[in-house]
Amino acid sequence: MAVVVALGAFLMTLAGGWAAQRVTDRRHLVLGLAGGLMLGVVGLDLLPEALDAAGDPVLGVPLALLLFVAGFLVAHVVERLLAVRQAAHGAANGSGDGHGAHGHGRGGHGEGGPAEGHRVRTPQVGLTAAAAMVGHSLADGVALGAAFQVGGGMGIAVALAVITHDFADGFNTYTLTSVYGNDRRRALGMLFADAVAPVVGAASTLLFTLPEEPLGAYLGFFGGVLLYLAAAEILPEAHHRHPALSTLLCTVGGVAGIWLVVGIAE
Repeated sequence: MAVVVALGAFLMTLAGGWAAQRVTDRRHLVLGLAGGLMLGVVGLDLLPEALDAAGDPVLGVPLALLLFVAGFLVAHVVERLLAVRQAAHGAANGSGDGHGAHGHGRGGHGEGGPAEGHRVRTPQVGLTAAAAMVGHSLADGVALGAAFQVGGGMGIAVALAVITHDFADGFNTYTLTSVYGNDRRRALGMLFADAVAPVVGAASTLLFTLPEEPLGAYLGFFGGVLLYLAAAEILPEAHHRHPALSTLLCTVGGVAGIWLVVGIAE
């Protein structure tokens, strides 16, 4: 039953990616919505689940929160290391045109000043972030299968949450891959991997019973990674060229949409 339900998540993920592709002329709105969805998923879905499932506190701090902070820091360190490496590579090649990882970075358009020219966006960061989304979707599938191991009622509740927010996962996976300068082929490849992941995760639970604490620990860490990407990358990019009220409303709407999904699932 869990595998059959996971096929619904597969379709919803592809639908989210399709939606992200179709609105390229309103990219700032896409990014604003993606940032809101990511914030909502982290604050209203991942972190509460992680706090419930993770192990005992460490020195008075819940393990899930420690891993949440660790995920944020790891994402920041990885991005900075990749950016420094990319900048050094550009300098070695005599590249002073300000092009970022998009091939048409902010500096390349003449829009950003020298300070923005230092914010190099590398395709590797986008692929890493998308791979983390695939890992999250795999965990979704495992959680779905584990819920059906507990009982049908629990399985249906988790299925509703997983299938509905996998639309956001597909939307975010395609956006994260492409916004860092990866071509459409790579973005579609990561989207398909993200769509297949919950089916694989659900199928894997036919072979074992998942301990709750490792899943909670993973969700806490992944929540920190997502929060960094939303707050430090996606939302600033959304408001860079279009600091419009419509972009802000898309962000708020994304958070509200996840809140509604969580409320329905409960």
